[in-house]
Amino acid sequence: MDENQLITLAKSGDRKALSELVKKYEQTVYNFAFKICRSRERAEHTMQETFYSMVKNLNQFDQKSKLSTWLYTIVSNHCLMLVRSGKKYDSLSFDDDDAFIDESEISDWSVSPGVVAENNELKKMLDDAIQRLPADYRIVFLLRDIEGLSTEETGKITELSIAAVKSRLHRARAFLRNELNKKLQYGK
Repeated sequence: MDENQLITLAKSGDRKALSELVKKYEQTVYNFAFKICRSRERAEHTMQETFYSMVKNLNQFDQKSKLSTWLYTIVSNHCLMLVRSGKKYDSLSFDDDDAFIDESEISDWSVSPGVVAENNELKKMLDDAIQRLPADYRIVFLLRDIEGLSTEETGKITELSIAAVKSRLHRARAFLRNELNKKLQYGK
């Protein structure tokens, strides 16, 4: 059964179809929430809130965009609400292997420890810089450069014009490049 059929059935109250949709997107929603919140507890909470919102508002989903785009919008909104509520808010950590690496992957032992140390240091610098991005810029950066979504999809999710998405992405990248250059030139 394709996704549109599942959505139609779920809108009519079919719990099995709704369950299939949740099952299909739970890892995607959790991973994106974790990248923004950087906390398993907050990511799980955001995932629950996202699927609660999906169930509650599925009849409002017009199917003109992909369901994943709509879910990214909901996750982004929940994460922005956390920021605006004044609660401590963290961002993506490239060092948390649980969120990004499939457990079945095996480490490449052909890489020298020096290279690994340099890569880990660069990851830490990038993570620190991403944490300092304002939340609105961080979400655009994560959607475009980490999740690989198009400018149009990012605009729909964040409710921004294409020009605004491009502007925020450009500023986020410039900020990150500047932060990394400072660290590399002047040390820590």
